Amino acid sequence: MGPTASGKTALAIRLRQHLPVELISVDSALIYRGMDVGTAKPTPEERAQAPHRLLDIRDPSEAYSAAEFRRDALAEMAEITAAGRIPVLVGGTMLYFKALLEGLSPLPPADPDVRQRIEQQASEQGWDVLHRQLCEIDPVAGSRIHPNDPQRLSRALEVFFISGKTLTELTKTAGDALPYEVYQFAIAPANRELLHLRIAERYHTMLASGFEAETRALFARGDLHTDLPSIRCVGYRQMWSYLSGETDFDEMVYRGICATRQLAKRQMTWLRGWEGVHWLDSEQPEDAFRQVLQVVGAAPA
Repeated sequence: MGPTASGKTALAIRLRQHLPVELISVDSALIYRGMDVGTAKPTPEERAQAPHRLLDIRDPSEAYSAAEFRRDALAEMAEITAAGRIPVLVGGTMLYFKALLEGLSPLPPADPDVRQRIEQQASEQGWDVLHRQLCEIDPVAGSRIHPNDPQRLSRALEVFFISGKTLTELTKTAGDALPYEVYQFAIAPANRELLHLRIAERYHTMLASGFEAETRALFARGDLHTDLPSIRCVGYRQMWSYLSGETDFDEMVYRGICATRQLAKRQMTWLRGWEGVHWLDSEQPEDAFRQVLQVVGAAPA
């Protein structure tokens, strides 16, 4: 685990060269086909060295939930272990890790009537009003769900109106625990400024590698918009605003880097409260590699 641009992929590939492991991506952006540059998806060369499972499994027009991730990851893990190998889960979508490790509580099924009333209120008063309502009902979910995320906002309110319990209350009760022995590692630079530098460098590298052309191809499809989880991904939302004429190029770059920094900050906030994590310094990749081998009992004699 670790914040964006911290060196997770490089470490995972190095481990695969020395241990009987298979890699599973834990990333809510890498699931989308045709979104390679802006998500910093492992390159074809990297994937040839170390194939990653759960990449390119959805079209950008589709949603993908933490529950679907857990189902798919468990299936991949079972297949890997049946072959006598070890699953290594690598990524930065902390909600997916949480769902995998702790399980998910069953939530009430969708109710079309309740959902219609919510959408009717949104059309009359705006999603901002509903977001404030959610913040009063469930401050935790309200702080986590963006006002411009009608899909998740509607679902959080729907859950409360159906069950009388908040989304936060219902998700506190874990479902089935993960049936594996787990070693958890978090890799990040010891210095936050180094992470910020890495983020800026990688964003400029993506721009030089065709990020704008990639997003233009998505933009030209005509069926994608900023309410979709794919286009809300960090970087794509800012590029979309630029292609829509809402911002200029320099503003897009600035906002994209700032949004990526904010993502890294949220990831680090998750990780600081995470139990049972072995911390690795991404500025010392050789030491990080050796530490992993030592912890899992695979260090050379």
